[in-house]
Amino acid sequence: MTAWRPPAEALAKGASQHKYDHGHALVVSGPFAQTGAARLAARAALRVGAGLVTLAAPGGAMMECATQLTAIMLRRCDDRLGLETLLQDRRINALCLGPALGLDTRGEDILAGAVAAGRPCVLDADALTLLSRRADLWPDLGAKTVLTPHHGEFKRLFPDLSEDLEADESRAHATQRAAERMGCTVLLKGSRTIIASPGSAPLVQSAEGETAAPWLATAGSGDVLAGLIAGLLARGQTARQSARIGVWLHQAAGHVLGPGLIAEDLPEAIPGVLRRLLEKG
Repeated sequence: MTAWRPPAEALAKGASQHKYDHGHALVVSGPFAQTGAARLAARAALRVGAGLVTLAAPGGAMMECATQLTAIMLRRCDDRLGLETLLQDRRINALCLGPALGLDTRGEDILAGAVAAGRPCVLDADALTLLSRRADLWPDLGAKTVLTPHHGEFKRLFPDLSEDLEADESRAHATQRAAERMGCTVLLKGSRTIIASPGSAPLVQSAEGETAAPWLATAGSGDVLAGLIAGLLARGQTARQSARIGVWLHQAAGHVLGPGLIAEDLPEAIPGVLRRLLEKG
C-alpha cells in the first residue's frame, strides 16, 4: 500500500477495555428490498472495531434485515422522530446515512434530523443527493461530518467547483474549496482519493501502480467505505483521520482480495489487514 500507514494505536484495543469503550455506530437503512447497502456499511463498521453497531430500518424492512443480521442490532426507524428517539441513547456516538437511504421525504427528514443531532456522521450516496437539495443544512454540518462523494455526487453538490476533476492539482483544489465551504471533511473518491478538511492541506491516498486495487470498482464497495469511516468515528477518531484510515483499510482489503472480489468480501478481509498492521506496529 502507500508509504503512509495508519498508526497502530488508532486501531488497537486494550485488554481491559469493554465494548462501550469503542463506541456505538448507528447506520440508517432504506426501505424493503433496499437494505443491502446499509447492511454492508453496518458490517464494515463492526469489523473495523466499533464496540456496537445498530441498523435502523423502517417497519416494512425489519423482517428482511432480521434474517440477515446477527451481531448487528436492529431497531425500527420510520422517520425523523424515530431517529431522534434512538438518539436519546447518548452512547450512540456516530451515524452513517446514505447507502440506499432513499430520496423520498423520509430520507430527507432523517437527514435533517441527523444533521441537527450534531454527532459525528458520514454522509454518503443518497444522503449526498439529498444534501444537494438542502443547502439550508450546510451551515450545520460541522467538523465532525465526513462527506464521501464520487465524481458524479461531487458535481451535484458543487457544480461551480467541478469544471476539471481530472488533474490531481485541480481535484485537490476543488475538494479543499468544498471542505472549506461545508465546514467539514470531504473525501472525493477515485484511484487517487482526495481528503480535505478546513484549515489543513488536502491529503492524497493513491491506489495506483503497486497499490492499485481496481477490483474495488464494484457495487457496494463505497457503502463498505462509509461503514469503515463510521466505525472509526465511533471509536473516537477525528473526521479527517477516520477518512484517511478508512480509505487505507478499504484499499488494503481490495488489494489483498484482488480479482473477483465483491463488496460482501471486503468487511471479511478487514481482520487480516488489521492483524498484519498491528503486528508491524
